[in-house]
Amino acid sequence: MTTPALSGQNLLRPTRLQCKDLHEYLKSVSPEVLEKLYHNPPICLAVFRELPVIARHYVMRLIFVEQPVPQAVIASWCSKLHSEEHQRIVQVLNELNIWKAVSISGGLPGWIFNATFKKNLKIVLLGGGKPWTMSNQLETDSKPRDIAFLDSYALERWECVLHYMVGSQQQEGISADAVRILLHAGLMKRDEEDGSPVITQAGFQFLLLDTASQVWYFILQYLDTIQARSLDLVECLTFLFQLNFSTLGKDYSTEGMSEGLLTFLQHLREFGLVYQRKRKAGRFYPTRLALNIATGKNKPLVRDIDKEGYIVVETNYRVYAYTNSNLQVALLGLFCEMLYRFPNLVVSILTRDSVRQALKSGITAAQIVGYLQQHAHSKMMDAGPPTLPPTIVDQIKLWENERNRFSFSEGVLYSQFLSQNDFVVLRDYALSIGVLIWQSDRKRTMVVTKVGHDDVKKFWKHHSKGSN
Repeated sequence: MTTPALSGQNLLRPTRLQCKDLHEYLKSVSPEVLEKLYHNPPICLAVFRELPVIARHYVMRLIFVEQPVPQAVIASWCSKLHSEEHQRIVQVLNELNIWKAVSISGGLPGWIFNATFKKNLKIVLLGGGKPWTMSNQLETDSKPRDIAFLDSYALERWECVLHYMVGSQQQEGISADAVRILLHAGLMKRDEEDGSPVITQAGFQFLLLDTASQVWYFILQYLDTIQARSLDLVECLTFLFQLNFSTLGKDYSTEGMSEGLLTFLQHLREFGLVYQRKRKAGRFYPTRLALNIATGKNKPLVRDIDKEGYIVVETNYRVYAYTNSNLQVALLGLFCEMLYRFPNLVVSILTRDSVRQALKSGITAAQIVGYLQQHAHSKMMDAGPPTLPPTIVDQIKLWENERNRFSFSEGVLYSQFLSQNDFVVLRDYALSIGVLIWQSDRKRTMVVTKVGHDDVKKFWKHHSKGSN
C-alpha cells in the first residue's frame, strides 16, 4: 500500500489590504513610545482632531479638571440611548492612553487625564510652549515655488512609485529605499526566476486606493523599517505631524535639524511629500501630500490635486479613457479588457472575465466603482448624480456576489488513492474528527483542514502499517 498524494493548497480568499488610520497606528505602538509622542503638541492636536465628536466633547470638558472624575459622572453626559457609543468612546480614549482608570476615595471607579497629553494639548489650544524647529525665519526665496508647481511635483514623484509597481516604461526615478518599502509591505515580491520585483495581490488593491490612502499606507510601512535605518521613530513622527500643520506654498527652514531628521527629509522628498531644490538648500516646501498625511484613509485628497477626470463609462459597458499616460492605462487594464488605443484615447470594456480577474487579485467591486467615480470625466460629473450608470455599478457588484457564493478555506488535498477502500477509510476518519472539507467518491479525492492534516497523516501511516 502506498501513501496517497498530498498537496498543500491555499484555498483562502485573497487578503484585503488593511490601511490603518491614525488612531489604529498609534494604538499599535508601545505605551512608552506613545507617551514620548505626547510630549509634542502637534501630535496631541492631530490625535484630538481625529477623535470622534463625542470624544472631543469629553476631552474639552475635562481638560481643565485636575482631579480624577467618577466614571458614572462622565457616563451621565451621554444619553442612555447612546450607551454603546459611550462605551466605544471610553475604549478609544483608553487605548490611546488619553486617560486611565483609577480608584477614587471609597473605591469609586474614575478616569484621570494623561498629564502629558493634557499639558501639550493646552499649549496647542491656548498658545505658549517652544516654537517648532522649522518655524525659523528665512530670507525670501529667490526662486519661490507656487502651489501649482508643488502639486505637480508631488504627483510626479508619487507616480514614479506607481509606474514601477505596474511595470510601466516610465518608471525612472524610484529609489532603492522605495523598492525596499514596497517589498516589506508585501505590495511587491521577488520573482522566483530572475529575482526582479513583481506586483502582488495586495499591490493590485493598493493601486486602486485614493492617493491620500496610498501615501499614508506607504509611510506606515516606512515607519515599520525606521529602526533599521538608525532613525528615531518619535523624532520622525513628530516632524511628520508638524508638516501636517504647515502652510501649502510656504517654505520652511532646515536649521537645527539633526542628521537623522535631514535623512528623513530626503526620503520624504523622494516620495513627493516635500520639495527641496538641493539637499543643502536650507529650506523646503511641504506638498499637499504631507498636509494630508495624518488624515488617513477616510479623508482623501481634494480633487484639485488629481489630474482632471478622464474616464467616460457608457451603459453598454464601454469605458473611454482620454489619456496618454501609461500608468492610467495600466490601472484601467486591471479590471477592463483593452480594445483600442489611440494617441490620447483608450477604448476598453468591462466584461465578466475582466472583472472576475480583478476580483481574483483581491480587488473589490467597491474599489473598482470608486476608481471609476474618482476619475470620471467632467462631462459625467456635470450630468449630475449618479456619476456612473446604475446598471454598470449593479452589474459589477453582481459579479462580485457571484464569486462570493463560494466559501474559501485553507486545506490539504489528498488524491491518487490506489483503492476505493483506502479512500473510504481515510475519508471516514477525517469526517469523524471533523476536519473533512470536501470529498469526491468518483475521483477518490478529499480535502482536509490544515489544522487536521497532521492527525489524518498520522492515522494513515498507522493504518498503512497495520494493513501491511
